[in-house]
Amino acid sequence: MTGRHETLALMLFSAFVAVTLGITTWVSRRRHGSAEEFYAGGRLFSPMENGFAIAGDYMSAASFLGVTGLIALFGYDGLLYVVGFLVAWLVVLFLVAELVRNCGRFTLADVIAARMTERPVRIAAGASSVTVSVLYLVAQMVGAGSLVTLLLGRNSQAAQAWTVIGVGALMVIYVSLGGMRATTWIQIVKAVLLLGGTVTLTVLVLLRFHGDVDQLLRTAAERSGHGEAFLAPGLRYGGGWNARLDFISLGLALVLGTAGLPHILSRFYTVPTAKAARRSAVWSIGLIGGFYLMAIVLGFGAAAVVGPDVVRASNESGNTAVPLLALDLGGGAGSTGGAVLFAVVAAVAFATILAVVAGITLASSASVAHDLYTSLRRPGAGPRSEVAVARVSAVGIGVVAIALGLLARDLNVAFLVGLAFAVAASANLPVLLYSLFWRGFTTRGAVWAVYGGLVPALVLVVLSPVVSGSPGALFPDVDFQYFPLQNPGIVSIPLGFLAGWLGTVTSDEVPDEARHAETEVRSLTGAGAV
Repeated sequence: MTGRHETLALMLFSAFVAVTLGITTWVSRRRHGSAEEFYAGGRLFSPMENGFAIAGDYMSAASFLGVTGLIALFGYDGLLYVVGFLVAWLVVLFLVAELVRNCGRFTLADVIAARMTERPVRIAAGASSVTVSVLYLVAQMVGAGSLVTLLLGRNSQAAQAWTVIGVGALMVIYVSLGGMRATTWIQIVKAVLLLGGTVTLTVLVLLRFHGDVDQLLRTAAERSGHGEAFLAPGLRYGGGWNARLDFISLGLALVLGTAGLPHILSRFYTVPTAKAARRSAVWSIGLIGGFYLMAIVLGFGAAAVVGPDVVRASNESGNTAVPLLALDLGGGAGSTGGAVLFAVVAAVAFATILAVVAGITLASSASVAHDLYTSLRRPGAGPRSEVAVARVSAVGIGVVAIALGLLARDLNVAFLVGLAFAVAASANLPVLLYSLFWRGFTTRGAVWAVYGGLVPALVLVVLSPVVSGSPGALFPDVDFQYFPLQNPGIVSIPLGFLAGWLGTVTSDEVPDEARHAETEVRSLTGAGAV
């Protein structure tokens, strides 16, 4: 890229950072230091504001960079991510949003602990939430590194490393100083910028093909080198039974994983009532649905305008398809329009990454402080010390995410998020649904459900082609690959549900009927909700 691209992109990105740091500083001066203020922003956000914030949280680098890149490279098979990410919100809307808002206070563990022995349940749920959050953070870090590589026009390992470190430092500042209130407004600003940029690119792609979607698809198929196969299932997931099982496994993870993501669940605590939580979900579904429809156009647009070969040459996993598309739509390399549009898209992508990592870091630090720390802390420690622990834990989580982000820098960000969804669906969703709907569920069942999904998911990922035994693995020079699938969801999700059932039926604990009745009434009516 030329110096003009780099300068414009850095100026726009710096402007976004300045605005968000200003919001964080303003909020930090007004906060009261309470746990409710830090974790839930005082529960003062309207359904529309929270809907935009949820959309900002959910439309991550995986959506803007990874999904469009996969569609550009693999055509129809890349659409699986779009369908999975969107359909997942039906599970959230009908099974989770309102009930979680009524039963919990700040984290997933609050819902489970309402009718269980608190200490073991909070430790298990807290550990699971932190694991999922770190996996999700890694994807955002990889996206940041890919953008800088494209921006500088060379594969600079040092530049990628410093970018990942810079993003990690900013997310720690956002969370430590501003808490949920600052994070929410950053996500709202980011959602508006991202939707605006996506609408602009979609219109330009359609104008390039005179509004003829059929011509767009045919051109994409021709340039792909695969012909009609580019528009049919099987290009990525049709090579055999392993590929087909991977397809099913990924689909299960995407559809079921959203309802177990800690940073999404925590957003429902920022509104005053369960009704507002449900309306927030409706707002977010509308915004996210519109975005993913446009992402399909951008993915096929990148294949038709830029070409999969150019995309793959820039980034093997396709993470730079959208910035390259913007460059071409603006007039190409060396043109003013291309420089401006490329800079805008790169800045929006950076904004996307910063906003999402702030939300994830806040959710994971809340799990460390509110669940793990409160279960192990000394007697008499008050809520202010819990908030202080949350701020400190944000630093530790940032360091871990930076290290893993540098290690996984060559993987597709949407694929990495798929792993996070698989772990969330395996460890968090079974215990959440059992707690809400099974009268006889026990503490042992809750703990076994979490670990029975979490441990197999992580072990299967370590033993999969993602980590070793294949050219694109984290450690390509060694081979301890014993599990043939890249996504563990098809095995680990049923194991999570099975472990929860087995732990309950083998437990000597007598379920507390009164606490279950109280939880049921609260979840359905909101009576007694915080």
